[in-house]
Amino acid sequence: MSQALSRIDRIPRLSRLSWLMGLYAENYGHLVRLFAPQELQAGTYSSRIGDGLDLRLDVIECHRYTVELRMTYDLCDPVTGEPDPSAYVRLYGDARQAEATHCYVGRRWQDVVGMYPPADELISHRMRMNTFLGKWLEYLAERGHGVATLRRIDTDAAVVRRRSSALEH
Repeated sequence: MSQALSRIDRIPRLSRLSWLMGLYAENYGHLVRLFAPQELQAGTYSSRIGDGLDLRLDVIECHRYTVELRMTYDLCDPVTGEPDPSAYVRLYGDARQAEATHCYVGRRWQDVVGMYPPADELISHRMRMNTFLGKWLEYLAERGHGVATLRRIDTDAAVVRRRSSALEH
């Protein structure tokens, strides 16, 4: 005689790694719809919507199946001089995944989990970073950022502006 499984027991359980891969897939969809980074050349771009909080998108490297970029606002942490918040993202076109590899929201990942974290802690940290990225991408879309607001900017002028802004603080 077989026992019927409860409704909860019939729901398949996702491992944390499966959940993380799901976040990567969602982030890929958001990022591609928002900025189409696979279509951009290496360089610096700005998205302005008139709210005084310009988004900066640095396309660092473009490879056949991979695009590496950094997203940030043109704001600097007064202590470190680093853009804050910022997220480094690796877009895998063939796998349709976008992974936040590093986030800087007041602290570096090494300060959060240490140099050699256990695998479980590392997956938890990656889940938090990629959840942050997903929410940030949704927020940017709601505010009106996108391909239509994205303009390539002169990187030399951007470096000068960032340095002078950091000196003023």
